[in-house]
Amino acid sequence: MEFGPKVIFEIGGIPVTETVINTWIIMLVLTVLAMIGGSAFKKIPRGRQNVVEVIVDAINKLTIQTMGEDKKFFASYMGTLFLFLLCANLLGLLGLRPPTADVNTTFALSTLTFILIHFYGAKRKGTGTYLKGFLEPFPLLLPMNIISELAFPVSLSFRLFGNIVGGLIIMSLLYGSLIGLSSMVGLGAFPILQAGIPLVFHLYFDIFSGVLHTFIFMMLSMVFISIAMD
Repeated sequence: MEFGPKVIFEIGGIPVTETVINTWIIMLVLTVLAMIGGSAFKKIPRGRQNVVEVIVDAINKLTIQTMGEDKKFFASYMGTLFLFLLCANLLGLLGLRPPTADVNTTFALSTLTFILIHFYGAKRKGTGTYLKGFLEPFPLLLPMNIISELAFPVSLSFRLFGNIVGGLIIMSLLYGSLIGLSSMVGLGAFPILQAGIPLVFHLYFDIFSGVLHTFIFMMLSMVFISIAMD
């Protein structure tokens, strides 16, 4: 049994997988929701404007509490990251493969955070001062410090990928086992077991784990960017 993303079609010989298609779907949904939610704002909020303002305010407050008032401008990145990851991790509830079950997605996101860490670290402290930090506490540790920094995007991406794909594999095995069990007891035509038993596992692997690791990824991004700048 293969658990990698399936190739849906090719464009000029370049394979387009489930990961790409589902990422496009999430991007489209978030774009439409942003256009709808951000239109026709009024001085006295009501309806969907209340929802939008609550979400934006919560992200702004979390960013300030975690990173500091001077880094509030990261709220837009952190909010976008949070919403994308949340939708990606919960996509399994709709029977679609989560884009975060593909290491290419998680590594791309962790690489983006990695770039922000070092770009803003060098910008805030000055390039020379920032690079000198790799020689601390003494120059002989330079190789270890570099390896430590390069390990960050790898560990961040594999932490998210491992948990999401692990849940996907367990759910796939569970459904396969229940199908076989249903056939053994003569309920092959009536998927009663598949309809009820997986619910508890979906609550953990799709909802709880999905939301938890979305939050962890965002918080780690905040913390490491903040450390690099302070």
